[in-house]
Amino acid sequence: MLLSTGLFFLLDLALGSVNIPIDSVLNILGGSKEKTSWTYIILSFRLPKAITAILVGGGLSIAGLQMQTLFRNPLAGPYVLGISSGASLGVAILLMAGSILAGTSMLQNPIFDIYGMVISAILGASLVLLLVVAVSMKISDTVSLLIIGIMFGNLTGAIVSILQYYSNPEQVQSFLIWTFGSLGGVTWSQLKWVMPLVLAGISIAFGLQKSLNALLLGENYAQGIGVSVNKIRLWMILSTSLIAGTLTAYTGPIAFIGVAVPHIGRLLFRTSDHQILMPAVGLFGALLMLICDIISQLPGTNQTLPINSVCAMFGAPVVIWVVMKSRNVKANF
Repeated sequence: MLLSTGLFFLLDLALGSVNIPIDSVLNILGGSKEKTSWTYIILSFRLPKAITAILVGGGLSIAGLQMQTLFRNPLAGPYVLGISSGASLGVAILLMAGSILAGTSMLQNPIFDIYGMVISAILGASLVLLLVVAVSMKISDTVSLLIIGIMFGNLTGAIVSILQYYSNPEQVQSFLIWTFGSLGGVTWSQLKWVMPLVLAGISIAFGLQKSLNALLLGENYAQGIGVSVNKIRLWMILSTSLIAGTLTAYTGPIAFIGVAVPHIGRLLFRTSDHQILMPAVGLFGALLMLICDIISQLPGTNQTLPINSVCAMFGAPVVIWVVMKSRNVKANF
């Protein structure tokens, strides 16, 4: 997986509207002199985009794995449980509420421009996740919990629709373009904020590996061996909110990855041990996102597809295959 991820990372840098030879890509990354235009394309556009793809694929896959373990639900994930919708609500309020109340976007304020997207998305994701966790403490049925999570997503979607109705066309268009998802919009200055926050969320998740293994055997067993379930829940909320909120703020809501990749990891490695699954799922998610990014670039053309569309077209058959391949998905939980 490491070798494959490295290979597709280089391919993501090489392929696009302008195809650049692999050896030239390596020379540019190594500091050697190449064509000025190629150097500019690689260092200013494709390199931050490829790094973002790795963060998105690995981060959302690990967040999805945590959610599936926490709720003991094979369909749980940042997008399905409404967490990404909560992040979208935070961004929608930032983009459109200012124009409704004051006639101007909050992003015109330099402070909001730098910090606002991330903070609003994290707060929105945290709010929805806290509501879902609060409900999960009252309801043990996973199907009912999943439905409630979807309803929270629909509720936030309704609020976003109201904001769109009262916003000016420019703000609505900006929000709609954001919802398509894009890896290419993350600049180096934004990546300085995205990378530490996402890596912090991933680090928290890796620190919870043994506790997550205990949760697989039930909350009573976990408490019996000294695991504080409530404390672990809070850490998982923080981890998932940091990952999903930060990534959604700058790349838009990316579906499929968080739900499907953990299942693929379980099938490939035939284990539910998080000490094996978590790094494997993170790597496979990064690899898959790089592949989707290459496809979305339509190499050799001047056109680009929305990354969300590519993920959905590629992911839906994979999810169906995963469910059909494993006769009983719940056996893994």
